[in-house]
This record gives sequence, C-alpha cells and structure tokens, in this order.
Amino acid sequence: MRKPPRRNRNGLIAGLDVGSGKVCCLIARRDGPDGRPRVVGIGQQISRGVKSGAVVDMEAAERAILAAVHAAEEMAGDTIEQAVISLSGGYPASRTVNVEVSIDGHEVSDADLARALNEGRQVEGNLGHPEKGRQLVHSIPVAYTIDGSRGIRDPRGMFGDRLGVNMHVVTAAMGPVRNLATCIQRCHLDIGGFVVAPYASGLSALVDDERELGVTLIDMGAGVTSIAVFYEGSLIYTDAVPVGGGHVTSDIARGLSTPLNHAERLKTLYGHAVATASDTREMIDVPQVGEEEEGHSHQVQRSLLVGVIQPRLEETFELVRSRLEASGFDKVGGRRVVLTGGACQLPGMRDLAADILDKQVRIGRPIHVDGLAEATGGPAYAVAAGLIAYAVQNEAARPPEARPHTTHARLVDRVGSWLREHF
Repeated sequence: MRKPPRRNRNGLIAGLDVGSGKVCCLIARRDGPDGRPRVVGIGQQISRGVKSGAVVDMEAAERAILAAVHAAEEMAGDTIEQAVISLSGGYPASRTVNVEVSIDGHEVSDADLARALNEGRQVEGNLGHPEKGRQLVHSIPVAYTIDGSRGIRDPRGMFGDRLGVNMHVVTAAMGPVRNLATCIQRCHLDIGGFVVAPYASGLSALVDDERELGVTLIDMGAGVTSIAVFYEGSLIYTDAVPVGGGHVTSDIARGLSTPLNHAERLKTLYGHAVATASDTREMIDVPQVGEEEEGHSHQVQRSLLVGVIQPRLEETFELVRSRLEASGFDKVGGRRVVLTGGACQLPGMRDLAADILDKQVRIGRPIHVDGLAEATGGPAYAVAAGLIAYAVQNEAARPPEARPHTTHARLVDRVGSWLREHF
C-alpha cells in the first residue's frame, strides 16, 4: 500500500524547476497579512543529465537536484519533504473535453459539479491511458453550460436539465514524466504535483487583465521553448517546440569553433537578437577549441556572432507562430505576448519576437511572489516562482488534518478549489 505524501512542516511551500540549463529550488512561506508567499530559501545548480526537458542521465540529474534543494534548505534554515515540480519535456499536448450530465431541472449544487467533473475525468483517463503512452498532467475546468447556454463561469445555484463542462486537458509522454518522478523520489522528496513550464510562468508573470483578455506566454528555456495561451482567466492551450537557448550556444560553438563554455559567455556578453550598425565595427576575442590553454584566441567582428544567433532565434519564433496558427488559438491569445525564461534576456529579443509574431511583446518577470532578490527576480526564475504560486492556489501545502476525510467531501473540496483558481 502506497504511503500518503508527506507535507512540509511550518507551512513551507517548495517549487523545483528542473530545466535543461539549471535546476532551481525555491522555498516559501505564507506568513504575511495578505497571504502572499515570501521566498525564504533559494538554491540553484547547473543542470546535468537533462536534455530538452527530459532526463537522460538519472545519476547526474539526481546530484543536481540534491545540490539545489540542499542549498535552498540551508538558506531557509529548514528542510522540505514535498515540492511542486516543473515539466518541460514529454511533448505536452492539450485538448478540450466536453461532457454533460443530467440535473433534472433542479438547482445546481456542489455535488452536481463534482459529478460533471468526475465524468470529465473518466474521459481524461482515456486520453492519458498508460497503454497509449500518455499521462494526465492537468485537467482545468474552463467554462460551463446549462441547457446549451454558454459563457457561464459558476453554475452553482442555477436551474436547468443538462449541466455541461469544458475541461482543458494536458497530457505528456509517460516515459519522461516517470523518469523525472523517479529522480525526485530518489532525492527523498514527495511530488506535490507536476506543472507544465509555461503554465507556471503564466501564474507568476502575467497580470490578471492579461489572463482575462487573452495573452500568449512563451517560456524560452535552454532546451525547450514552451507556449501557453490564457483567455478568460484560464489556461486554454499549451505546446512546446524542442528548441531553446542551448541550441543557440551550440550554434555559436560550431560556427566560431569555440568551446561551449566560451560560447555561452560570448552569447551573454556580446550576443544580440537583431543586427545593429555597430556590429561590424566591434571586434571580440573568440578562444579556439583545443587552444584555450595556450592563450590563443581569434578576433572576429561582432556581426559574425549576431549572424549565428539571429537565424536560430528567428527559426524558434517561426516554429512558435506555426504551432499557434495550426492550433487555432493564435487569435484567441490576442495581440499580447509575454516572454519568460533565461533565453529571452538577449538584447533585441522583444523586437525580433514582435516582428515575427506580429504582436505586442513584453518581458515577463515574477510579480506574484515576494522575497526574490534582484538577481533571482528576472524572467529566468518565472517558472520556479510560478510553482510556488501554483502550490498556494491549489492549497498543496495545507496540512492533512485540514482536508476533508470522506471521498465525497474531498471531491467537493477539489471542485471548490478549481473554481476559486479559475473563476
């Protein structure tokens, strides 16, 4: 018999972002008068054993996770038993499930909502069935209908014969999810839930009006660029393309014949997403592969570096645009795009994205979590901060004794939690 998941002590909330570039653990506590979480522990480590968001070396990934969690615990002065985990690999796919149940003309109650959502979960189970190699990650109620009338945000108290619910279902490949879960469990951590990376970024970096009116969030990680479309306060579409900032670094290393660590340094110090007139006049030193110990370096124009970076970024945004257009959610996301993730920090990224996507673009930073220093408050930490926001919204840190004990009560409680989060 499986043991129940352990809960963190002292009201601690933990989020663990396992990416291709870095592993970041945030520990927060809800101790303010407004209930906003405040970060009390931060730990990060260069990611090892993770490629394109999927674990490729269990031992290396485990060491990186342990180091990041230990550093956060040291800073917080306490230990954690559970964390909410980001998910960027596994080729996440989303679709909408529509179900209806009979309510026989009486007033819609919490029990009716529970029945409709349970019916939706049975359909979801077929979508995320192990035999099909997919695992359910999210099931989010987006909208309700009563006797075909749409646009209902909360049907409780209304009357009708048929109650319908539209649920946004996100699934991921079972193998990558299980591999990541095994790594987390080998680090003696319980999993408080998986959250796809762009959903987490949206919870931390988007303002309420953006989520309500329609916005596309693009999280640019090291190995994966993830997409999320929000509308009327809910996540309605998510996708990912297996291209990220690490591919830009590899292009630089190959194009300029320089080691990967120097390629990352050149990208950070001199990289630009869009060519400028001064690029041809500025010279930069590029250490050559195999000759860095001898102090040999080659001087090249900065325009050569930009000429390597810009095509890869253009390709990335064109892939995002094609995915959005194919999904049919391009117009629903409105004219607003928010960029998050470490790879979006290159100068000129906003202009390039705006030109290719033909939308208004801004850089998103965590705004719903307190306690982040300037160095850890940038777009690279949007996912980690969003995991904390997700845990708070879903009451993942609530102690077990505060939860109802009957199956029916737990289901009704979950319905109420979903409604509070999404409506």
